[in-house]
Amino acid sequence: MRNYILRRLLLLIFVLFGVTLITFILMHVVPGDPALIILDKLSSNTELLLKLRHKLGLDKPLIVQYWEFLKNLVRFNLGDSITLHASVRELIFERFPLTLKLALFSLTIALLIGIPSGVISAVKQYSTIDTFFTIFALFGVSIPVFWLELLLQILFALKLGFFNVSGYMSVKDLFLPSLALGLIYSASITRFTRSSILEVLHMDYVRTARAKGLSEKTVITRHVFRNALIPVVTLVGMQFGGLLTGAAITETVFDLPGLGKLLLDAQLNRDYPLIQGGIIFVAIIFGLSNLSVDILYAFLDPRIRYD
Repeated sequence: MRNYILRRLLLLIFVLFGVTLITFILMHVVPGDPALIILDKLSSNTELLLKLRHKLGLDKPLIVQYWEFLKNLVRFNLGDSITLHASVRELIFERFPLTLKLALFSLTIALLIGIPSGVISAVKQYSTIDTFFTIFALFGVSIPVFWLELLLQILFALKLGFFNVSGYMSVKDLFLPSLALGLIYSASITRFTRSSILEVLHMDYVRTARAKGLSEKTVITRHVFRNALIPVVTLVGMQFGGLLTGAAITETVFDLPGLGKLLLDAQLNRDYPLIQGGIIFVAIIFGLSNLSVDILYAFLDPRIRYD
């Protein structure tokens, strides 16, 4: 296991190199000039524009800009934001805790709804409650998250006045965005849990357990549930990685100063250092999230070994 983890971490370095190269190329291929955005005018003062481009290093050849970026990256220096005039690393670490809270709350809601409903739906296959949870999952994967968030804002914030419409003053302000994301993600978890449970229910060892006289509750909890978790864990790991890297739409709708909104604003302002630093951070989060899921496989199924 230790050798496997070391190999995966080494592979992550090559992945990060590829991510930085692709991001750098795309940022310079897309039309637009950060200097023009900062000046907020087209070309009324060419001399000032040239000075600003020289100060930002945008007048250097692309290969030189990329090489300087890699040298700074090795020293864990992601540069300074062009528009916010602050360290990219500090901005990411400042915004990430809020996104982490949002991700944890959302995933908790999704798991509390998705796994029980998926198990019940599978055990009560073709029943009324199975139909209800199937329809719920269908709506959950079909409804745009921003539409659901707007409905929650209208009902619980504007009509009932239980929460603020937007902004972040306390943990209470994370309830509506967490509920919206949790409901959306729980739909996929419900579907995966149901299909995985149904697949395991027809295995030979499950029939053997029933033939030995074990109760249905014991069969489900001890023989079915754990072996059906691997596909669900894969899905949850991907969802958690996505939430950690910033639910940009949700943070924008609720005006939350998280990582997703930070990167979205950086993209709109063509803030090269902030975009590149943010994407590298996102890639690291996804890589570590996938590695954690692979390690968890071995604990869920002793037959899985990484040699």
